[in-house]
Amino acid sequence: MTGDSCSTLIIGKSGQVSSSLLGLLGGDGNRALASGRPEIDLRDPQSVRRAILAARPKVVVNAAAYTAVDKAEDEPDVAYAVNATGAEAVARAAAEIGAAIIHFSTDYVFDGRKHTPYVETDAVSPIGVYGQSKQEGEARVAAANPKHIILRTAWVFSPFGSNFAKTMLRLSNERPEIKVVDDQRGNPTYAPDLAELVRKLLPLASAPVPDLRIFGTFHAVNHGETTWFGFAKAILEGAARRGGREVPVLPIGTRDYPTKAERPAYSVLSTEKLRAVTGFGLRPWAEALSDCLDQLAGSPVLEAAARLQQTDGKFT
Repeated sequence: MTGDSCSTLIIGKSGQVSSSLLGLLGGDGNRALASGRPEIDLRDPQSVRRAILAARPKVVVNAAAYTAVDKAEDEPDVAYAVNATGAEAVARAAAEIGAAIIHFSTDYVFDGRKHTPYVETDAVSPIGVYGQSKQEGEARVAAANPKHIILRTAWVFSPFGSNFAKTMLRLSNERPEIKVVDDQRGNPTYAPDLAELVRKLLPLASAPVPDLRIFGTFHAVNHGETTWFGFAKAILEGAARRGGREVPVLPIGTRDYPTKAERPAYSVLSTEKLRAVTGFGLRPWAEALSDCLDQLAGSPVLEAAARLQQTDGKFT
């Protein structure tokens, strides 16, 4: 990174949201820079401050996070260093130059004991280290910079990087059937749609005299809810329509798929506040999934599935 100023600094180079956002902002007249390790390491607050003061953006988008939910149980210090104190360093450095921060959080700040969609004013009560570190990050970001937009999102998928959709496609090449939990509900969310939301929020956050209602915590997920089983079924049925291999998906309970970290059983998020304040909303997740699968149609993972389909599903 140079010392030239930019409109938007994106922290995180290769994540799903940052990859999507860079593609959007390239031709938008918004000079955007993306930076990540080793140049910016959220575990090193001084590296964060140096980079932000050098770039002098109007808005910092913190799209970097520690997201290994199970691994976080074994290394909480790292999770907190990135998701809590690292996020605080970003917010504090942005405030030092008068910049706003758009920070991503998670549905895992809730314990999953509700049976109706969570709203932003519901009490947070994370049940694992990952969620606890993200909740602490929310609090620190809000305290460090009054010009903050915290976007809680969930179940992010895209054509980029590693995510549930691409994992299901890979497993469809490797297994005769796939078992997926059917008692955890949430909102699948498409990273390019999140990026489009951020693009729309940028001028509101950087306005010389912003509407103060834009700052605060918002839920940002695609419309509609399902279970992991329902999501997997939609992924593989959509892939089959595009020439992929037809693989049965079987529902199982969480107890049948034990993990080190407990997941919230119900983490559906209400987006009414986002729509009321900004007028923006994300489309149904099924529509977004169709776009994702269209983009992946020529990818190696779907081509391999198509070859298996043509050989009666026999593994080669």
